[in-house]
This record gives sequence, structure tokens and C-alpha cells, in this order.
Amino acid sequence: MKTRSDSKGRNRPVTVLVIFLLVFLAAMTAKTGSAAGERLTLDEAVRMALKNNHELQAQRNAHAAKGAEVGISRSSLLPRISLEERYLRTASPAYALMTKLTQERIEPADFAPDTLNHPAAVNDFMTAVTFEQPLFVKKARIGIEMSKMEVSASEEALQRKKEEVAFKVVQYYLMVGTAGGYVGVAEKSLEDAQEHQRLAEVRYAAGLGLYSDTLRAATAVAEARQRLVSAGKNQSVAKRALGLMIGSAEAVEVAAETPALPVREIESLRTQSQARRDVRSLEMKTQNARNQIKLAEAGYYPLLGVGGNYQWNDHNHPLGGEGDNWQVMAFLRWELFDGAKTKYEKIKAGYQASEAEEYLKGMKKMASFQVDEAWLTLEEAKKNQELAQEELKTAEEGRRLVKVRYEGALSPMVDLLDAQVSFDHARANRVAKENEYKLAIFNLGYASGTILQELQVEEQNGRTK
Repeated sequence: MKTRSDSKGRNRPVTVLVIFLLVFLAAMTAKTGSAAGERLTLDEAVRMALKNNHELQAQRNAHAAKGAEVGISRSSLLPRISLEERYLRTASPAYALMTKLTQERIEPADFAPDTLNHPAAVNDFMTAVTFEQPLFVKKARIGIEMSKMEVSASEEALQRKKEEVAFKVVQYYLMVGTAGGYVGVAEKSLEDAQEHQRLAEVRYAAGLGLYSDTLRAATAVAEARQRLVSAGKNQSVAKRALGLMIGSAEAVEVAAETPALPVREIESLRTQSQARRDVRSLEMKTQNARNQIKLAEAGYYPLLGVGGNYQWNDHNHPLGGEGDNWQVMAFLRWELFDGAKTKYEKIKAGYQASEAEEYLKGMKKMASFQVDEAWLTLEEAKKNQELAQEELKTAEEGRRLVKVRYEGALSPMVDLLDAQVSFDHARANRVAKENEYKLAIFNLGYASGTILQELQVEEQNGRTK
């Protein structure tokens, strides 16, 4: 008995550990399931997209590459230091004498005429450290400023890309909502069709209706089920599409309500559009196109710098040091004639600057036009939303009256089915027009370049607020 008790005692810690692990795994599973069932709000979806969207991540890397170009341009003004190891074997009279001289191995016998004219082969291992420091390179300084301007233009383009991604998230988010609305409409349509089928069967059983009415009602039920299947598929696709936009491979559930953005005055939006991120990016690129003229003109200027080297020579070993010497120098390089290359580079840059200025003028006009177009689209969507609501009311009342007449044997089944089709269309149309109106508001923010501020997810210092 004692042995059995001891055995149970020894097993107790193992049992407790197993129970703990099972409880922990169950808690984690419950937590995971809860997270999977969470519904994203619109601002949460936009924040996730700004952080995880693959297209946006790719543009961030492109922007970082632009930043590296500043360092590449600046490197042309920094000193260049190199280490060189060179091996030479020669029997040339001049080189043989010079080599022994740099190795500090000259002896009186080396000046004998026969030795000078017919020297023995000489080995030389030369080690040299060389540096060169530009002092005045006009092209390099202009190039650095142009690289910085390109980085700023890239930053503005990246911000515009964020606005584009945010607007796409809004589109897909509303698409999920619209698809969900269609599912609800399809479910109600199926319920109505089943009710019509029940009425037709009751009337036929009581000898008050036709068998053909029951068949028509059954057909309407089958069609309603098909619409429900299609609506469910479209909803699943929309959820997956939204997931892809926020960097996920899974379907995403959304909150029921979408926040409404404020609608500002059209003049304010037009003014705002002229400072849109893509417009500012093109302004900077246009400035760089003008700087390209200065860069071409810099070809007329000389290059000034200093340099030097320290050298070791040895006839036996690499990195040896039988002899050593050094040099210090200053240099000026001035290309006096380059075949008129600089002249034509300047002419080319002038035309490219004019090209960029024309593109900029066109973009500013296009930005203003896009705001006007978005404003008119918003007005249209608002009116259509109101009309869709009126359409639904009349269609609902019409269906109710026809249903009453059918129940009183005053209208045929085909009239009831036609009224139901109109009512289903009106319900679906109202869902579509409501979301079209919401999308039109966001489109106005995108056209004016204010969508991130209005969504309150504007990024600062690379982080989302």
C-alpha cells in the first residue's frame, strides 16, 4: 500500500502540469477564436493597410533607395583612400635601375656600363596607400541638392500612395458592406418568396387557386435561393479582397456602421487640391528639371583637389618595406573642349524643364477638375439615395396592395411575383445607393488630398497616429 501511495504522489506533479497545459491551450484557442471573430472598423482597417499593405511596403523601399542616392552623391566630395599591392619583374635597364632605387638597394656596382645595359631581372613588390580629396566639384554639389530634392519628391509620392491605399481600403470596406446588404436583401426575398409559395399552396388546397400558381411560386423560391447563394459568394470575395488590401490572406469581418466624413465647401477643396501630395511631388521634380540645367552648365567649371600616396617597395615579400617614399600633390582638371557635349546637355535640360512645367500645369488643372467631378458625383449620389428611398417605399406599398388583392382572389400570382421583383430590386438598389453616397464622400476627400486627415489616420514620422 505504501508503494502505491508513493507512486500516486510521484505522478501528481505530472498530472497537474498536464492539466495546466490543457487549460492554457484552451485559453489560447478561445483567445484566437475571439480575435478571428472581431469586426474591423474602417479606421482600424486603414491603419492596418498603411502598416501591412504590400504595394505600400514596396514603395517605402523605393523611397528608402532614393535616400541612399543622397549618400552616393555626397561620396563624390569625400576623400577616396585605396590600398594597392602590385608585383613587377623586369629586365628593362631603366625600370631595373628605378626599381632597385625605390627599394633602396643601389650599390656602386649597379652603375657599371655592362650592368646598366644588361641588368639581371629584378622583382618588385610595391605596396601603396593613395588618397584623393576633391576641393571644388560643382557638379557634385548640384547633384547632392538634386538628390535631396528627389528624396523629398519621393516622400510626397509615398504620402499620396498612402492616400490611394486608404481610399482603396474604403472602397473594399464599403464593398463588403454592400455585399452584406445584398445578402440581407436576398434572405428577405427568399422569406417573401416562401411566404408566397405557402399562400399559393393554401389557396390551391382550398380549391381557390391554380396549380400553376404553386409552380410559379416554387420557381420564384428557387430563383431567390440562387440569388442568396450568389450574394453569399460575392460577400466572401469582398471580405477576402479587403483582407488582401490590409496585408492579410484571410477574410475580414467589418463593423456594421461606416463613419461619415464631413463635406467641406467646394472652394476650400479646390484650394486644398493644389497642395495635394502628388502635385507637390511633381513640383519638386519640376524644380529638379530646372536644376538639370545648372548641372549641365557645371561642365564648364574645373575640378580642383589634392592627393598623395605613401609607397613601400620590396624585392622579396608582398607588403615588404625595404624602401619607402611619399608624394603630395594638388591638381586642377579643366576640360577645355568636349565636342560641344556640355552645350547640348544644357539645351536638352532646358527642353526637359519646359516639359516638366507643362506636366505640372496640367496636373494642377486635373486636380481641380477631379475635385469638381467628385463634387458632382457626390450631389448625384445624394439625390439617387433619396430617390432610392422613395422607390423602396412605393415598391413596398405596391407589393402590399397586390398581395392583399391576391389573397382576395382579385389579382393573379404573376402580378404578385412582378410586384415582388420590383420590391426586391428597390431594396437592393437602396443598399447600393447608400454605399455609393458614402463612397462619393470619401472620393471627394481623396480627390482633394485630405482623406487621411479626415479619417484621422495621418502618419507622422513614419508612424500612424
